[in-house]
Amino acid sequence: MSSAPPNIMNFYFEAAKTLDRLDSKQGSIKGVLASLPEKNRKRTTALVIETLKYKVVLTDIIEEAKLLKEERKITSLNLALVLVHDLLLSGGIQAGDGPVKQAILRHKTRLHGELQKIKIKRGVKTDTELAQTADPRAARIPRHVRVNTLIWSTDEAVKSLMSQGFIVSDPFESETSFMRDKHIPDLLSFSPRVTFHDDPLYTAGKIILQDKASCFPATVLAPPANDNTFVIDATSAPGNKTSHLSALMKNKGKLFAFERDKKRFTTLTTMLSRAGCRNVEPINADFLTVHPLDPKYSRVTHILLDPSCSGSGIVNRLDHLLETEIEDDGDQEDRLKRLASFQVMMVKHAMRFPGVQKIVYSTCSIHATENEHVVLESLRSEEAKVGPFALASPNEVLPQWPRRGLSKEMEPPSMSPQIDLSFHRVVSKVIV
Repeated sequence: MSSAPPNIMNFYFEAAKTLDRLDSKQGSIKGVLASLPEKNRKRTTALVIETLKYKVVLTDIIEEAKLLKEERKITSLNLALVLVHDLLLSGGIQAGDGPVKQAILRHKTRLHGELQKIKIKRGVKTDTELAQTADPRAARIPRHVRVNTLIWSTDEAVKSLMSQGFIVSDPFESETSFMRDKHIPDLLSFSPRVTFHDDPLYTAGKIILQDKASCFPATVLAPPANDNTFVIDATSAPGNKTSHLSALMKNKGKLFAFERDKKRFTTLTTMLSRAGCRNVEPINADFLTVHPLDPKYSRVTHILLDPSCSGSGIVNRLDHLLETEIEDDGDQEDRLKRLASFQVMMVKHAMRFPGVQKIVYSTCSIHATENEHVVLESLRSEEAKVGPFALASPNEVLPQWPRRGLSKEMEPPSMSPQIDLSFHRVVSKVIV
């Protein structure tokens, strides 16, 4: 009996660790998967997503079979989930006969029996009927693709797509329809059923798969495209916003891209290389540890802040898979307060850079605690007074965008028409 090749069984451990990160709310599914090593990302992504689709069912099966109680080799529920998923739903565990696999196989008959019981109880005939259904809201959101203007123009991209059979029309009319976005230059909208992960345009770095909301921060920061522009992206991985900034700067000036996590930093550098971002200096460090008076950053005039947040405003094709547990109101409030404290710290730190003229703060949260309240506290800080910093007017920040935040969360209310988008030295805010 041979042992499992380490690289094969490690695939399951990597998938289990990815589920651990999602359980601890370290990011959205899309964000966490984007940080995986590129070598095994596609395979790990497929297993993680499929396991999440059946998580509720698989958890019940594992509990009824008493798998974790009887097998010490299975060290966590998430490891059991990925292994049992492949055993029951994917043709078997893809690894040699090592002790971990054997621990699962000892319960093969019982596990299959529990699966059949659940199908009978739910009145379904096929395994796929047990999968968690998709979030219906995602079907109403176009698939967005940003043209990487560092490599080619949007006009060239449109011509190329039309030569492949796409037509300029409402993206919901058909899978071959697409159109230019009316708010974000160089952004194209397609049918939500279209995918580009294996498209040569994507693998060549000519297009970036980036949601529209993710494009607003760089668009609002709008760093000038000249050699005297110095920019900081404080939390850069996986690199969509960083590459967008680089494109807006036309590879001119200098863009410092900070990422403290080593794995995410690797993902960042890989993406920037593929996208042809030559004016970016990736830095594997925590932005908060950088001294604002360091001469290296003395010429920085623009800072993009997209810190960790609750992710409560994300509606995509994957994150509905995480909505199986309802967070206690008290736990949620405590978590939001911790996040907001960190977010304010980031804004105030950015304000200390002596040359900064514009700061964009963005979240993907629906909570005023992370949005309006963070902006207000930041503007009341000593750092804002010393700047001095003030909230930019709507005329300066996406004037064609109608929504400007929650007026009831602003004090004084007269500030409410400005909220949702920009701190100047004379602080920029984006909530999308």
